[in-house]
Amino acid sequence: MPNKSRARKHTQPAMSPLLRALTFSRAGHEPVTQAMLLQCYVGLDAFRRGHGSRELFTTVGRQLLVAEELCHIGYQPDRISDIQEALAAMMHIDATNKEDGVWLMGDAEYAWLCVVFEIFGRQLSAASLDSIAKAETRMVEGLLKAERTPAIVEASA
Repeated sequence: MPNKSRARKHTQPAMSPLLRALTFSRAGHEPVTQAMLLQCYVGLDAFRRGHGSRELFTTVGRQLLVAEELCHIGYQPDRISDIQEALAAMMHIDATNKEDGVWLMGDAEYAWLCVVFEIFGRQLSAASLDSIAKAETRMVEGLLKAERTPAIVEASA
C-alpha cells in the first residue's frame, strides 16, 4: 500500500487578499474604467481640434487595442469590425500627421472613434478588472510580438 501523506500543503495565493478584493469589487472598478474612458475622450477632443500629439495617439491606440482584445475575450464580440475601423481611422490620423505635420481628424475618423468609445464604455462596464487586465496583457504581448516580427523577417532575408 502506497505511503501517501494526507496533510495538505499550504501554498501562497498568487494574489494578496486586498488585491483580490479590489479586483472583484465594483468600488475599485469604476475609477479604473472611467480613467480609461477619459483618456479616450481627451484624445478625441484634442485630435478633433488639431491639438493631438504622438503621446495621445499612442494612448488612444492602446485603448482601442484593449477594446479589440475585450472582443476576443467575449465582451461585445460582434463589434470587432467597428473597432478595426476605428484603428484604421487612427492610422489615417497618423498618415495626415506625416503629410501635413498636424494631428487632426476628419469627420469620418471622428464618427468611428465616437462609435467605438461607446462600445468600449459598455465593454468596460461589463468586464471585471481581471478581464480588463487580461485584455491589457494580451494587447502588450501583441505589440511586443509585432515589434519582434520585422526583426525576424529581416534576419531571415
